[in-house]
Amino acid sequence: MNNFDVTSFISRAASGASSISDGDLGVLPEWNLADLYPGMDSPAYRNDLDRALAECASFAQAWRGKLAEIAASPGAGERLNEAVSAYEKLEDLLGRIMSYAGLVYSGDTTDATRAKFYGDAQEKITNASSDLLFFTLELNRIEDHVLEAAMTGSPLAHYRPWIEDIRREKPYQLDDRIEQLFHEKSVTGRGAWNRLFDETIAGLRFKVDGRELTLEPTLNLMQDPKGETRKAAADALAETLRGNLRTFALITNTLTKDKEISDRWRGFKDVADARHLSNRVEGEVVDALVAAVVSAHPRLSHRYYKLKAKWFGAEQLAHWDRNAPLPNVPTHAYAWDEARDTVLGAYGDFSPHMADIARRFFDEKWIDAPVRPGKAPGAFAHPTVPSAHPYVLVNYQGKPRDVMTLAHELGHGVHQVLAGHNGALMAPTPLTLAETASVFGEMLTFRALLSRTTDPAQRRSMLASKVEDMLNTVVRQIAFYSFERKVHTERRNGELTADQLCTLWMSVQADSLGPAIRLGPGYETFWAYIPHFIHSPFYVYAYAFGDCLVNSLYGVYQNATDGFAEKYFAMLSAGGTKHHSELLAPFGLDARDPGFWQIGLNMIEGMIAELETLE
Repeated sequence: MNNFDVTSFISRAASGASSISDGDLGVLPEWNLADLYPGMDSPAYRNDLDRALAECASFAQAWRGKLAEIAASPGAGERLNEAVSAYEKLEDLLGRIMSYAGLVYSGDTTDATRAKFYGDAQEKITNASSDLLFFTLELNRIEDHVLEAAMTGSPLAHYRPWIEDIRREKPYQLDDRIEQLFHEKSVTGRGAWNRLFDETIAGLRFKVDGRELTLEPTLNLMQDPKGETRKAAADALAETLRGNLRTFALITNTLTKDKEISDRWRGFKDVADARHLSNRVEGEVVDALVAAVVSAHPRLSHRYYKLKAKWFGAEQLAHWDRNAPLPNVPTHAYAWDEARDTVLGAYGDFSPHMADIARRFFDEKWIDAPVRPGKAPGAFAHPTVPSAHPYVLVNYQGKPRDVMTLAHELGHGVHQVLAGHNGALMAPTPLTLAETASVFGEMLTFRALLSRTTDPAQRRSMLASKVEDMLNTVVRQIAFYSFERKVHTERRNGELTADQLCTLWMSVQADSLGPAIRLGPGYETFWAYIPHFIHSPFYVYAYAFGDCLVNSLYGVYQNATDGFAEKYFAMLSAGGTKHHSELLAPFGLDARDPGFWQIGLNMIEGMIAELETLE
């Protein structure tokens, strides 16, 4: 993703380049944001902000109300190309400013100075970008044959993928003044509610065994080798979330209603149609994915968790044991340097070029790794803008899953670097393809580790961990999508109470996880901490899409002759310039084929079958 609402992928930020030590993990890096701006109070930042405001106003004065006339006149292609090029430069400038402000803010969302800095930037950039709203609206009012003539044989043809993309939005566009109203009120509407969620989550404390922890370390304890620690962490999550459910329910109700209003005005029929459009994926393709995953529950999640319960000597596992490490298998702790070498080694075995790109993230301080109070939970790779470079955030705690997360986010980073040459308008990739490089990088790292493992117990543990990650990515994310669909559908009938939200959550969880997982009291609250429901409605199916796609792609790789890496890099380098059908065609894959999803699901099933042979 690459948009101005960087709270969609909130991150740790710092204006310096310091590092800290975290016990046996070694020196954990903090990123250096000076490649964007030297600091919040730097002249470079203030000058760019002033320049953005002035240049957006000048752009509007130069081009507003004139595009149709220009398109019908001689030299239309050259003149329109001039306008689009100027627009792209402004998009890069605005994106740089908001990327920096968002990254600084996400470093500690509880810090009042950072919060004000981000809020002020968001307000000013929203005002500045209001002067740009007319541009795509006017382009879309130009008749198809007129615009096609302007693109033919002119420099404007370079922007054809972007122009064709924005014209898909044409049926859902509103009058200019209404679009401007929606845009300007986003600061006090959706943006404000997103910020409230972030600051509330960052301020929560969970009492576990006499300690007060933030969300990320508490979630990490759900993978502790000791069952009593996992239970204590789950109980602490439930207690604190339950105490804040009214706030989370209000945020959810407000944002769901906000989306319903926007969808209704724009003419979207289904609750997820807007997301499908932005992802450039057909609704029937997503429906086929969902149907394939749901029908596979018995042979995937139900089958695996029954096997895992058997390993624990039980008929059922409590929900806090779902991601527990296997009993009697020592868990290897990875120091930071070992994690770096593991990921770069796996990348290098596939392609030295891929490893060289990923190495820059370590060498040039593009990664923030430590866990700190106020730092955003989870992990992400933020592309910023093509004139700069991506940044990666992880909350590194040395577990094998943390190594996989690092491999995942660096995959995003490599993708973003490769796509950057397309420019600010065409580098961003639809979400359905944005997970391709990340999941592929994770798979490369897993396979590299597995190939070096000869101990049967360790091999079983690694396979089990990978299966759980894939179930979390595919089965669980589709369950999240089903939950969202129920919430957004039911919200059309009136406001939902916290209890109703909890009931809807439980209605999809039991079927997706199966009878071997016992969903005890407290689990009904766990919907409240998941940020994707707030920041990016219906984002979650992109994970399942990406995982199944990569499973299929990896199968092609395993059987490929020379040339796979070149085709793979060509796919990543395309950024947002091609449809998923065009990008997958060189590999003989088609997501519109009903059998496509079974390829990826069969790989998960094969791993579960292998685990059954290792008992």
